[in-house]
Amino acid sequence: MTLQVSDLQHYLAASPSPYHAVHGAARRLEESGWSRVRMADDWTSNLPEKAYIATGGALLAWNRSVSSSPITPFRIVGAHTDSPNLRLKPRPDTGAVGWRQLAVEIYGGVLLNSWLDRDLGLSGRVITRDDTHLVHLNDPIARVPQLAIHLDRDVNERGLVLDKQQHLTPLWGIGQAAEGDFAHWLAERLAIDSGDIVSWDLMFHDTTAPALLGSSKDLLASARLDNLVSCWSAIEALAASETNAALTTVVCLFDHEEVGSETSTGAAGPLLQAVLERLVGAVGSSDLRRALASSACVSSDMAHAVHPNYPERHEPSHRPLPNGGPVIKVNANQRYATDALSHAMFVRACETAGVPHQLFVSKNSMPCGSTIGPITATRLGIPTVDVGCAQLSMHSARELCGAHDPGLLALALGAFFRDVRQVV
Repeated sequence: MTLQVSDLQHYLAASPSPYHAVHGAARRLEESGWSRVRMADDWTSNLPEKAYIATGGALLAWNRSVSSSPITPFRIVGAHTDSPNLRLKPRPDTGAVGWRQLAVEIYGGVLLNSWLDRDLGLSGRVITRDDTHLVHLNDPIARVPQLAIHLDRDVNERGLVLDKQQHLTPLWGIGQAAEGDFAHWLAERLAIDSGDIVSWDLMFHDTTAPALLGSSKDLLASARLDNLVSCWSAIEALAASETNAALTTVVCLFDHEEVGSETSTGAAGPLLQAVLERLVGAVGSSDLRRALASSACVSSDMAHAVHPNYPERHEPSHRPLPNGGPVIKVNANQRYATDALSHAMFVRACETAGVPHQLFVSKNSMPCGSTIGPITATRLGIPTVDVGCAQLSMHSARELCGAHDPGLLALALGAFFRDVRQVV
């Protein structure tokens, strides 16, 4: 498997929204021989060995041999397509003191100050009366300007405090705001009638392109590294996988992880279990639990690299660095799903792939976040390990990771997809 960071850069730039991330992943799979199917299709006859379903911001894909039995175990890799950002409200036209602005909601755990003074594009989907339109407007449209230091003299000593309602409203012009202005402007850009627009899921994104930096160009700076890096690595690993009657390999890219996953396309929803049940049913069985008894999952989400300016915020003996290989994330309170067995399972995958690995544990005074790992382990009852690439600036509008780590992660996931040995 030949992996180029330039491929990842292209995927990041082309995926400003979860819907675009799914579109790009689907295109990559189709180039490698995957076919799209739908949940409403009959899966009991002529189901392709390599297939995927896509719904909104979620994609599930698999590689399953026609020779598989009803108890063939699954090797599952899960990730998520969404990132914290600013999302447009249904009635966005607003403004003050001669400025035209667009009203937004804060989506997920946004590092708010990182969205200031950036040239913002707009992306997502627009629903008209008879169609769905993907929207990717990458030219600068709006900006959230910071208050000049002359008007906030002690900001550097006091610290920046932002009110989510008052201070994060992007401006996009001068003049008096009028109801319907944005819809008319958007319709012109999409070459449709504004009266046909029914609704939208639209979000702002930083228009700055992904870039390599550092003296050796071995660092990658981009928006949405969390968690499109994991999506890219998982799809690359699946696209390179061989069909194997002993295992069914599965990739699930969920939406809405950043807001709790409790949606129809989130990890707490029924989508993954429904697909697994359909796959088992396609070979004439209704007993998914027998297949799950030997199955395992890798939950792939970005990890915290040690920060050189804030080393005291990290557990002293668990300080991952970029380009040190995938990070295995452990939390005794089960904010991560890793246990000793699943930990050993992923170490084995790394060793098989010839890939180094690292460990992350939060400092006791710094509670960690969570992932889809505990959710998936709870819903399916299978060993699950939480892993990811080390990064800085998590949840910023622009993040930083090692340029080599995404490829190393893909190699480790590929080895996991080939591992037929029992986890327990």
